[in-house]
Amino acid sequence: MLSILIPCYNYDCRKLVSSLQKQGESLKTDYEIIVGDDASDNAEIVSLNEEINALPHCIYSVCEKNLGRAENRNRMAEMSQGDWLLFIDCDAQVCSDKFLQSYMEAAGRARVICGGLCHPPVNPCPDATLRYKYEHKADARRSAAERSKNPYMQLSAFNLMMRRDVFMSIKFDKDCREYGYEDALMGVELHKRNIEILHIDNPIVHIGLESNAIFLKKSETALHTLYGLKGKMGNHSHVENMATKLKIYHLDKIYTWFYSIFRKNMRKNLLGKNPSLFIFSLYKLGFFLNIKG
Repeated sequence: MLSILIPCYNYDCRKLVSSLQKQGESLKTDYEIIVGDDASDNAEIVSLNEEINALPHCIYSVCEKNLGRAENRNRMAEMSQGDWLLFIDCDAQVCSDKFLQSYMEAAGRARVICGGLCHPPVNPCPDATLRYKYEHKADARRSAAERSKNPYMQLSAFNLMMRRDVFMSIKFDKDCREYGYEDALMGVELHKRNIEILHIDNPIVHIGLESNAIFLKKSETALHTLYGLKGKMGNHSHVENMATKLKIYHLDKIYTWFYSIFRKNMRKNLLGKNPSLFIFSLYKLGFFLNIKG
């Protein structure tokens, strides 16, 4: 049985669930779709999503309190009945009529299968230039062939299927309450346990591109998450690795001085119409070095 698990928060999931449900009906295996709402506070969206319960094999379940990104996914896994768990983020769009079928055909080849993601060829939101530039550059490295070169570092919970027994033995780290790093930590754990990841070209489209201001705030939140993990990522975080190198060579204070002088100008660029990804990298490193425990 296949369990499709979709975490959401203040997001209308009806179109995504409907497209997946139609594909599920053509599968040769049983399936279920569980949407786990992490205590959304938008009553209108909750009301719309409740329509999901009327679809065959579909459940819309609202948490009584906000659990956080990792625990919400873990809760859905515990609710599910399938021996395969497929995690899909709510701001996704299915772009292939054989999306679920492709996963089922790959199921005999590995216990963890990552399908990948992509983005629209043209930026759909003029205020989302930073996120679009960042993701568009990353898309060039998101083919299955490219991801397979470093399989554990390229794990994404945006579109990920794994055996139930594998997931339940690891689960998403509960310390990842807010944005960032729950899937990266899963990759670290799979690597430690020598569990193979199969990367395939079975992407879904990420359509939930945020404005520059929201994406910058989410990136800052992710860096706070990384700091709070206190080394759990090992050497798998570029920002953390760079910060460590600066401290080893006693250059961290010089960099934080540089960051304090140029922070406002960097933010102005990143929030503008033509943000620089190089400046974004400099900003993230400076922000991380300035986080206090």
